[in-house]
Amino acid sequence: MNVRIHYLGLVKTYTNQSQDEMELKEGATLSDLLNKLAADFGKQFMQEIYEPGVKDVKPMFTIMVNGVIIGQLNGLETKLKDRDTIILMPLMTGG
Repeated sequence: MNVRIHYLGLVKTYTNQSQDEMELKEGATLSDLLNKLAADFGKQFMQEIYEPGVKDVKPMFTIMVNGVIIGQLNGLETKLKDRDTIILMPLMTGG
């Protein structure tokens, strides 16, 4: 399955891009996606946004799946579907 990821605000500085597409196996969860992103983007991403093995993103960040904040879904265990849109962003941005 293929998902689209948007990186907003400070997240964009850790990824050096504003969006991406990723191929995942069927039944993958948000945690699976974040583990893959952590492996791709490395140490700074893990220190600032998400550390594999931890049950949540760092406190200053949040994630939306198809416009719904993960706290209203099943958190990092939210199952992803083909063509889902995931947004990684700081809790607040300014301007």
